[in-house]
Amino acid sequence: MEPTLALTDPITKLLAKNRADLTREDLMKVIAANNIERITFHYTGLDGKLKELKIPVTNRRQVERVLTDGERVDGSSLFKGLVDVALSDLYVVPVYRSAFLNPFEPGSLDLVCRYLTHDGSLAPFAPDNVLANAHALFRKHTGLELHALGELEFFLLSPPGDQIYRSPKQRGYHASGPFAKSGAILNEMVRHIALITGAVKYGHSEVGYIDSVRSNEAEITGRQGEQLEVEFLPVPVEDAADHLVIARWLIRTIAYRHGCVATFTPKLEEGIAGNGMHIHMELRKNGRNIMTAASGSLGNEARQLIGGLCTYADSLTAFGNTVSSAYLRLVPNQEAPTRICWSDRNRSAMIRVPLGWGGTHDLAAKVNPQPSMPVDDLGGRQTVELRSPDGSAMAHLLLAGITTAADWGLTQSESLSIAERYYVSGNIFRNEDLLKKLRTLPTSCVASGRILQDRRELYERDGLFPSSVVDYVVKLLNEEDDDRMNIRLMDLPADDRLHETRKIMHKDLHRH
Repeated sequence: MEPTLALTDPITKLLAKNRADLTREDLMKVIAANNIERITFHYTGLDGKLKELKIPVTNRRQVERVLTDGERVDGSSLFKGLVDVALSDLYVVPVYRSAFLNPFEPGSLDLVCRYLTHDGSLAPFAPDNVLANAHALFRKHTGLELHALGELEFFLLSPPGDQIYRSPKQRGYHASGPFAKSGAILNEMVRHIALITGAVKYGHSEVGYIDSVRSNEAEITGRQGEQLEVEFLPVPVEDAADHLVIARWLIRTIAYRHGCVATFTPKLEEGIAGNGMHIHMELRKNGRNIMTAASGSLGNEARQLIGGLCTYADSLTAFGNTVSSAYLRLVPNQEAPTRICWSDRNRSAMIRVPLGWGGTHDLAAKVNPQPSMPVDDLGGRQTVELRSPDGSAMAHLLLAGITTAADWGLTQSESLSIAERYYVSGNIFRNEDLLKKLRTLPTSCVASGRILQDRRELYERDGLFPSSVVDYVVKLLNEEDDDRMNIRLMDLPADDRLHETRKIMHKDLHRH
């Protein structure tokens, strides 16, 4: 028998069963064994935040009914502006494999739900269902699985502390204590996210540090800011979106319990690193990563994926960069992309092909000469990384858009030539001639909405994105009213520009 690991979640430990195989009867065992007092349903609203419904456990028949048929909610409130009050009722039905014990409320068994309509079908306008449908079509067209992981960056804003071991500006990457002050809180966040999702790769300090936030917002002014990151492990793309939403809920809740504020806002201060939400993708067939060829180089399927991403890139900002401050982050020389291109291990490119252990095996033997037992082939780990999205992203719609782009890339003959055309090497911001040849990402929400409107057929094909969802996103972006924002800011005197920039950056601290 394998030893039980410290971070094995208690449900898996109790049932000794794979999460994907959980049944209603299994959950009844969990309820009995843990003296569960209530079931909490979670579902993602149109605002991208996790919602909840608390259902007390009173008798077995009531619990069986709730786990079998879910509950009823007001769709016109959860999807305000998208669902009419005349057709507002929706069902929320639990996904058994998502079950977890609430770390903040002992006695609560929590589950993520999907939205269903009056006739028992998946609500087509719900972002999580748009993503599920996109992945189903991708599997049908390609015979492959798309797995994804997110890099979730955020600022933890704490009450002002002492001034010893101060972190240098823009030098916080992977800092340890005593220079990084948030280590214990980050440990707590990583622990709970790992227990609930089972898919955390690591957590660490990021580049950004703010000694004292200057703002008109009482919630954050005067606070000390440390930038942190939690990166996930690749999972099926639907689960990757759920993990990002759950993680944002956990991070905010833990921060609040420590008297801190966690914000994923794209930009918090001028000259300080912004909060990205980079997305890594990998293609799998029969459970194995197929991103590399036998030679260890990037395979044709991976290049087709990149070709699809390059084709969709400018319109994807409609889902991945949804507030004005997102376009204060997408500026040159801040490790944030402005041009559509891809490269190997190049952080100035929009799509990066990171180190993927291709052509290597048992690297530990290079630094540990003592004999060790041989290990089985651990499988490929190569991914491609889309670096444009940020903390304002609508996680499910962004990943649905990425899946749609991947489907296009894997099924269109021109995707390989597109990938070849957009390949670059070196720092693109030092090559003016190259910059002029590359398509640009939009520079405002309004521009992003305009591109989505012009290219909506890329998303509405095969009925993937309902037209009502595209209309809603375009309207949301237009309401930012930020066309030519960067040009207007550049024309202001320095002090006025900084004042206006901070107003833009701080108006959306908790958008999604």
